[in-house]
This record gives sequence, structure tokens and C-alpha cells, in this order.
Amino acid sequence: MSRPPHLLLVEAPYYSHIAAMLREGAKRAIDAAGATCEIVSVPGAFEVPAAIAIAARSVDRFDGYVGLGCVIRGETTHFDHVCTESARGMQDLAARDGLAIGYGILTCDNEAQALPRADPDKRDKGGEAVRACLALIDLRRSFQGTT
Repeated sequence: MSRPPHLLLVEAPYYSHIAAMLREGAKRAIDAAGATCEIVSVPGAFEVPAAIAIAARSVDRFDGYVGLGCVIRGETTHFDHVCTESARGMQDLAARDGLAIGYGILTCDNEAQALPRADPDKRDKGGEAVRACLALIDLRRSFQGTT
């Protein structure tokens, strides 16, 4: 039997109260799966893919990565660029480098949309991102014959 998965949670706590709920849901899912994690913070959602890339290329101790954060639409197109590029960056890492990545970055029009999505007792998008990452780790292990 293989060891429990060890994840890196990369958190963008720009909206700290929303990030805290995402982190709580993520940690609940990690605990429920018997996995472990380390947590790092970055300034915003745009920096999440870079942090994952740096970690993946620097150390060999993580089985998967989860990006957590929230981007709320403002008055300019900044929202569109941050949302598109953070998603693209994480997908590029997953597809190109074969990383198991869970995407837990909320992209909402307003805080009222973000709160129930972040809440671990409601939509639990932090936990959902962890479960997606763990599913990819299991898939990789099944192909490697290490389940």
C-alpha cells in the first residue's frame, strides 16, 4: 500500500475571510482522506500557478497541488485577465507537466456569490478542489501500479 498523499495548498488570501473558508473546506477533505498538506500564501490568484510551478520544480515531496483563492469582478477588465490566466496557468501545468492539480479559485461577480461557494458547510469549493486533486493522484497511481 502506498503512503498517504501529501499536498501543497497554495492560497491567495486577498479576501481573507473567503480564503479562510476555502482553506477550512480543503483541510476537512484532506483529513477525511487521510492525506497531509503544507500551505503557502501568495499575493493573489494570478501568482498561484507560478507558486505551484516553483514548488514542483524545486522539491519532490508533493503528490498534488491545490490552488485556493477568490477573484471578484470589479470595474475594469482586470478580473477577466486574472481569472483567465490563473486557470490557464494551472491547466497548462496539469496538462504539460502531468501534475495533479485541484482548482479552487472562485471567480464571482460579487461577495454574495463567493460566500456560499467558499463555505465548507454549503458548496465547499475548497473541499471539492482537494477531492479533484486526490482523484488525479489516485488515477496516476493506478497507471503506475502503486495504488
